[in-house]
Amino acid sequence: MKRITLITTIFLLAYQLCAQQKSIEFVEYDLDNGLHVILHQKNKTPVVAVTMLYHVGSKNEDPKRTGFAHFFEHLLFEGSENIERGEFAKYVQNAGGTYNANTSADRTFYYELLPSNQLEMGLWLESERLLHAKIDDEGIETQREVVKEERRQRVDNTPYGSILEEVLKRAYKDHPYQWTTIGSLSHLNSAKKEEFAEFYKTFYVPNNATLSIAGDIDIENTKKLIQQYFGEIPIGGDIPRPTIEEAPLNKEVKASVNDKIFLPAVVHAFRIPEQGSEDYYAVEMLTNLLSNGKSSRIYRSVVEEQEKSVQAQVIPLSFEDPGLSITFCIASRGVDVDDLNDAVDAEYEKVRKQLISEKEFQKLRNQIENQKLSSFSTVAGIAEALANYHTYYGDANLINTEIDRYMSVTREDLMRVANKYFVPDNRVRLYYVPGY
Repeated sequence: MKRITLITTIFLLAYQLCAQQKSIEFVEYDLDNGLHVILHQKNKTPVVAVTMLYHVGSKNEDPKRTGFAHFFEHLLFEGSENIERGEFAKYVQNAGGTYNANTSADRTFYYELLPSNQLEMGLWLESERLLHAKIDDEGIETQREVVKEERRQRVDNTPYGSILEEVLKRAYKDHPYQWTTIGSLSHLNSAKKEEFAEFYKTFYVPNNATLSIAGDIDIENTKKLIQQYFGEIPIGGDIPRPTIEEAPLNKEVKASVNDKIFLPAVVHAFRIPEQGSEDYYAVEMLTNLLSNGKSSRIYRSVVEEQEKSVQAQVIPLSFEDPGLSITFCIASRGVDVDDLNDAVDAEYEKVRKQLISEKEFQKLRNQIENQKLSSFSTVAGIAEALANYHTYYGDANLINTEIDRYMSVTREDLMRVANKYFVPDNRVRLYYVPGY
């Protein structure tokens, strides 16, 4: 979901943290109803990020009712018992703030960036979303149309827009990662109001949420406000979690996809371990080495040197359960997809057989460190990271220590995971070809 508000340049500069401190301090605790709270006090600028992470994504959906988690991301801006339809945005905008939300396979995340004197309003808005959301026929029909238009823009009418759908349904046969967050429009069209209400009742409960706040706050006063707005919300029931373990691919899955495109493309999707696992950090670093940015190996080789591709990029899908690393290359005019595929394969082969140089390894380490530190350069980034680390890893302090896991990866580890994960028998290979 994307909302854009006009904020002054001064306000935009205000919520940027001027320097990354070495250690991010925070306090965390649980309310009696199970809501987990994380607070980071940073009084440098008068800005606060109020965020709420619900541990529900597309993998928590009924296979016959896909798209519910993403649909709720939209629906829960419709209003509440105490907020009129369309008024949510006005509260934030009139206060000089901005807001957004996003959905993944594993979570739904909402946030408001506000002047710090509007903290209480932000807490009220999120408590209304949690306790008094408006789930009625008008809101459901409105958001059905919104989701349809979003699909038309992002998938149906966008060249190569179906890549994720085509990859996921081949990479997973049993696990609910096999469908995208936008899900099936026919499922949404068939769903009744009662089904939406049941989804809300099951997953939008305090014991399935993390309230993470960062910025210009007073810890003790914020605790009192949180208790005031969230303390009396009833605890929910047990949260259903998928327990399916996807079997290994064991052989390459190959397919061709016709699309409304002018240039063909090659897609490689490798199964990778779940985030936080022992091999995850080496895999993420190897992915950066191969396919992240114009200085990466695949881009430099197939785009700049061989000129076999006009674009090469990575689509990382780091999931709570084993995910995917997707490399996407668009062929240059006149280049055969088999030739492009062979050129990309040659880069995988190099990392499987040769240790990277010490110089390249140090550059990679620097890139990873810069990426991680820059993600904590705003109060919003800090609040989100704290919520993620608690939800997925059970340890919010990884915001300070996870970088050590990356720095402990060796050149030998990169070669080892290349031979374990970045092999043909562990991937889906798609050729996108022009077809109308």
